[in-house]
Amino acid sequence: MKKYFIFIGSFILLYLVYQMASGLILTMNYTPDISFLGGSFPQEVSFGRRSFHLLVIILIASLAYFFSQKTQNN
Repeated sequence: MKKYFIFIGSFILLYLVYQMASGLILTMNYTPDISFLGGSFPQEVSFGRRSFHLLVIILIASLAYFFSQKTQNN
């Protein structure tokens, strides 16, 4: 069980590092739409949608860990 917690902890840490790095890269490469210069600026901001939540990804990683442990024991 200790291996599982180490695996999930490192998975969460790597996932958060990935999310932060991709956010920084996307922010650095963002080019605003200059068509708003002549008119009024929009009042709402859209950040897009996430297809997978962190808990779903942790569940998938947990299942993958348990399946890999099951196959290694056979």
